[in-house]
Amino acid sequence: MVEADPGLAISGEAGDAATLLAALEKTATDLVLLDVSMPGGPFLDTLRALRERHPSIRVLVLSVHPEDQWAVRALKAGASGYLTKDHSPEQLLEAIRRVYRGGKYVSPTLAEQLATHLDAAGQRAPHELLSDREFEVMRRLGSGLTVSQIASELAISAKTVSTYRTRILEKMAVASNADLVRYAARYGLIA
Repeated sequence: MVEADPGLAISGEAGDAATLLAALEKTATDLVLLDVSMPGGPFLDTLRALRERHPSIRVLVLSVHPEDQWAVRALKAGASGYLTKDHSPEQLLEAIRRVYRGGKYVSPTLAEQLATHLDAAGQRAPHELLSDREFEVMRRLGSGLTVSQIASELAISAKTVSTYRTRILEKMAVASNADLVRYAARYGLIA
């Protein structure tokens, strides 16, 4: 779709975070379409590394995940826009153009959610109160992964994961991993 547009050119593709970051060292790039589900490490870590190493490159995040799960976190981490993959090809091209010109892009649905969020004045869902790392750990706990599996995936110690788990349970006012699984399923935070 992007390739078919005469005003846009693709300078490369990457299948994982490490390949992306390495390719950006060698290839002139104005804008990166970054998938939340890209393999190679936690998405927000990849986004932060990209922005840190290449501050002039604009980032448009694409995702199958609902906007309320990742959009605000992505924008805070340096993305210039966020779009779910269920939007039309025209919306994708509009988002690319707007971000390329230095603007920000959020869908009308996300803009409405953000406005509602601002009106809610403190009435946020418990998972929205978690730090980015706590959110990553909570999603994995909610998916049924063990502490050691999460530690391996996030390249941190099991003790650190356990500390995050304790904070998550406290912040979300739940008592067990089973409660987290139910919560994550109810809010659509797990695949």
